[in-house]
Amino acid sequence: MKYLPQLTQTLTQQRWKQVSQKLLAKMIAEFMYEEIIQPEIIEKHTTYNSYQLSLPNQISYFFQARKCLFDSYIVKTESLKRQENQKKTPAFDPLKFVLDIYETVGMTAQTTGHLIKELSNTLLADSHIQYHQENQPWDGKILEYAQIEGEMTGHPWITFNKGRIGFGYDEYLQHAPEQKQPINLLWIAVHKNKAEFNCVKNLDYQTLIREELGEETINKFTEILNNQHLNSDDYLFLPVHLWQWQNIIIPLFASDIANNFIVPLDYSSEQYLPQQSIRTFSNITNSQKRHVKLPLSILNTLVYRGLPGERTVIAPQVTEWIKSIYNQDFFLKDECRIILPGEIASINYDHTYYSQFTGAPYQYQEMLGCLWRESVLSYTEIDEKPVTLASLLHILPSGKPFISQLVENSGMTIDKWLSRLFEVILPPLLHYLYRYGVVFSPHGENTILVLKDNVPHRLAMKDFVDDVNISEYPLPELDSLPEQLRKVLLTEPPEGLCQFIFAGLFICHHRYLSQILLEHHNYAEEKFWLQVRTTILNYQRRFPEMQSRFELFDLLAPKFTKLCLNRNRLITYGYADDGSRPHAAAYGHVNNALYLVGQLELV
Repeated sequence: MKYLPQLTQTLTQQRWKQVSQKLLAKMIAEFMYEEIIQPEIIEKHTTYNSYQLSLPNQISYFFQARKCLFDSYIVKTESLKRQENQKKTPAFDPLKFVLDIYETVGMTAQTTGHLIKELSNTLLADSHIQYHQENQPWDGKILEYAQIEGEMTGHPWITFNKGRIGFGYDEYLQHAPEQKQPINLLWIAVHKNKAEFNCVKNLDYQTLIREELGEETINKFTEILNNQHLNSDDYLFLPVHLWQWQNIIIPLFASDIANNFIVPLDYSSEQYLPQQSIRTFSNITNSQKRHVKLPLSILNTLVYRGLPGERTVIAPQVTEWIKSIYNQDFFLKDECRIILPGEIASINYDHTYYSQFTGAPYQYQEMLGCLWRESVLSYTEIDEKPVTLASLLHILPSGKPFISQLVENSGMTIDKWLSRLFEVILPPLLHYLYRYGVVFSPHGENTILVLKDNVPHRLAMKDFVDDVNISEYPLPELDSLPEQLRKVLLTEPPEGLCQFIFAGLFICHHRYLSQILLEHHNYAEEKFWLQVRTTILNYQRRFPEMQSRFELFDLLAPKFTKLCLNRNRLITYGYADDGSRPHAAAYGHVNNALYLVGQLELV
């Protein structure tokens, strides 16, 4: 019972009830947005209407919700009631809610069983987070970038956002980002006949490893190989996640270990903290040193968190290409001064057998490798403070939003602060899209906001290899794309390319930010989205020669295809184990707030 104290102090009846009811309110709001459920309005009010969700077996849910732009809802947590056989009681059980709705919404029993597991894991993590906030609260002072990552509470849209299937409780306490447990990385040696190293042109393997490990550790690892009568020149040194080593590499690569293609070494001396993505680590011994991204074959949010082999191989070339655009573009480099922490080196190691046939579950194609990414702190200036964009959605234990504290400390009005936020984020993203037919995935975890005196100052974008996509529509600016990258990077038609900004930034981040400001400051949504629209139009007026691109990639269109992350799990894809990663489900359309506020201006 090693972890009994952590368990008993965290899992109290009151705390479990609180996090459960909060999750239930989120599920109802997001399921309404994705049209998984269709409650009826039974009473209209000025702000919060009263709803009833009628289900079979004389079961109903009653609640109050506020309709927002983008066809979204804010559900009042304390209003939730469940009625069965004419008896109405407070509702706070999201797992019971799943059982109540699963047949009605079209979920299979298999999906329902796995979903309950993911939601249970999420509630366990939420309980730990709430305990931490009650006892060791972050008061909103600007922590270091790596520490702020550990304060985040999970994906704002996905309801099963800390499912982490594969972790036991002890592994959760050791490896979850919110636990903020520093680790030393475990290293192995992999034979060059099996592993492939790639890097950007101004780097090489020896330089990378010397900078990462130092001569003393390199000598220690080399001695381990020599003691086994192995030639160190035949090997590459590779960090691995401890969980991955114990649960995936030892059992599935046992043949390679037996034949000395994989040789366990030891831990390195520097310490790291996991970031929000759980598989990427920040160096906290030296914060300017590279981040390390490792495969972790747990199922979290929608996918197994491995490293796709073909993308790992080309990662440094993707970085070089993305930066080549930046280096020759005055607007990006000198005006926006966008920061692009790139994946500058990688090692990929394919499994001997899974790599030999088509259609193997994708999780078995992503088990062993590493990406080294530049630290954003190696680019920032002494008076700049980078924070994850997700932090703007964070509510401090006091009940105050973090963004409220930033605005107060800046001395600005909310209007001016938001205007600066949008001016920092949007122009570089729009420029890559309109001028070059290239998009990042600027959701809250990938996007880094660089503050100066609590004011948005610069933008940093990361995760190129997983999330850079290019236009399927032919553009002359894409002629510079190397053929080997063209074969791997995903291409999208115009609306699909716009979705990375529309769904990734506006739906997945800004809609929650606008709701926080509405609820805490009575800041009108229309005012918020009008500022976003104005920023886009100001950019377009700056570059009138790209009018045809503005029409091709129309972010101000009346409607967009509605991408659905929860529906993907519940109905469309479930827990299938296919040969390729699942994508967001498309269902119906969403009314674009950027178009609607433009119509209001015309009235």
